Amino acid sequence: MSRRPVIITRPRIQAFEFAEKLKRLQRQAVVFPLLDIRPLTDQSEIIRTVGLLTKFDLVAFVSPNAIDCFFPHVAAWPAALPIAVVGEGSRRALEKHGLNHQNADIRKPGNSDRTDSETLMAEMDTVSLAGQKVLVVRGSRGREFLADAFRKYGADVVQLVAYSSSEPEFSVECEDQLRHLLSMDSDWVITSSEAVRTLMRWTEKLDCGKYVLKMQHQNLIVSHARIAETATALGFRNITLTGTGDENVLVALQSCV
Repeated sequence: MSRRPVIITRPRIQAFEFAEKLKRLQRQAVVFPLLDIRPLTDQSEIIRTVGLLTKFDLVAFVSPNAIDCFFPHVAAWPAALPIAVVGEGSRRALEKHGLNHQNADIRKPGNSDRTDSETLMAEMDTVSLAGQKVLVVRGSRGREFLADAFRKYGADVVQLVAYSSSEPEFSVECEDQLRHLLSMDSDWVITSSEAVRTLMRWTEKLDCGKYVLKMQHQNLIVSHARIAETATALGFRNITLTGTGDENVLVALQSCV
């Protein structure tokens, strides 16, 4: 069994959920969130939009967080309204809210090894999008790719911000924890390009240049080629690219020694 700790950089709630899975593998888990996800203080726009669901031809959710922040306001999903999601995490989030391929039209990339917005659009019937009204449910930060792609094919796009996404405060406690983590070799689970950029910014704020070099030699476990490209550009040397989904990340961690 590897004694190297696994540093989970997901938002706090998701990080603790993944930590439970690591415990079953007898791996030491350390929660170190690099993204802060919070429900909006004002839910009125979400409630208003939920009331207009039957006016849309398609609803696209950019992440599991978008689903979890939207569905508490949904009493019953319109049976004829298709849903588009990017990956397995979002599909599982829909299941938590009672929707699956048996009772809803859920569209997602067919290739489980490549689940991203680009693949979703490449596999969609884009010709049929012309003139359709599409709702994109997203966070306060992130790429505009999906909305722009739907518009490119002639859709009338409405975007709804369903949650706040921000960089956590780099507190004194975070600074001390980061120094401690860099005193050892660890496996860092990184699930977004934004997170790896935040990690390097925080490391650069430490008071000794040696920490950047130490960070660049840590082992990163990433679930998308875009994250790997960002990490490589930031000087990381040891990057393991997995398929998407917790199962693939866990398999990769089991092979880390």
